[in-house]
Amino acid sequence: MKLNLAILGKTGQLAKALKQSVETQGHSAQFFDRKACDLNQSPEKIRAFINTLDKPDVLVIAAAYTAVDAAENDEKTAYAVNALAPTYIAEACATRNIPLVHISTDYVFAGDASTPYPVNTAAAPINVYGASKRAGEQGILNTGCHAVILRTSWVYDGYSKNFMTTMLRLAQTRTCIDVVADQIGRPTYAGHLADAVLKAAAGLHQGQTESQGIFHVSDTGTPISWAEFARAIFAIAKHKLPHKIEVTNIPSTHYPTPAQRPAYSVLDTNRFEQNFNCALPLWNEGLKKAYAEWDAY
Repeated sequence: MKLNLAILGKTGQLAKALKQSVETQGHSAQFFDRKACDLNQSPEKIRAFINTLDKPDVLVIAAAYTAVDAAENDEKTAYAVNALAPTYIAEACATRNIPLVHISTDYVFAGDASTPYPVNTAAAPINVYGASKRAGEQGILNTGCHAVILRTSWVYDGYSKNFMTTMLRLAQTRTCIDVVADQIGRPTYAGHLADAVLKAAAGLHQGQTESQGIFHVSDTGTPISWAEFARAIFAIAKHKLPHKIEVTNIPSTHYPTPAQRPAYSVLDTNRFEQNFNCALPLWNEGLKKAYAEWDAY
């Protein structure tokens, strides 16, 4: 089945990955950047944009306010983009009967768990970014729009500014790097997330009622800390690095940031895998693909 998609977002990690996955799988998509649809604008303008679209099979929101630390001092913009805009979009989609896929975050959780978070765990965000994303989830669900909300974690690719590319950049001039070791999660390769978005979109387009609501999507495998992820990155890149890199474990308190991060944000992906009859890839497989992108870039 080939899908015709409208995708809000054009230059972010997920949007770039979606472009590749759409082409590989033979779907068609129109991508809209901020100039076409600024999420930080009036509800009237956002609804008007949705109403002018040639009706797609599914609309995907791949744009968001993702500056976690900046959000602490810019709550208004974070909520406008992450909470209000998705709600306005969902309202317009409900009116036109356009199914919607929206991306949310592991940061809706407090991080006080010790086992992967199931979908039905009560949200308890500990920073503005997480709270704004949770408000967006609730806004969408309240509209009655046929929607899938995919919570994900630690998204990265080989092209953009993210943890992996930052580590590889620092490795060019440093032999020792301090990395936080008390935040645990699962890295998610953007290409794998894009494939999951398309699976969700196909389920929505087919009218599967069980394919609606909130799902958790991340790469799978043993949860790791940021420090362990850094070591995995340097291990796979060792032949391209000028010298051996030593990673020193540090606590989050040694690297203070404006926004508090969850200490544990591993997502239980069983509902997605069972519902969409798939096995989500391992994070080390995602790392190989992201590193290949970086190496060829």
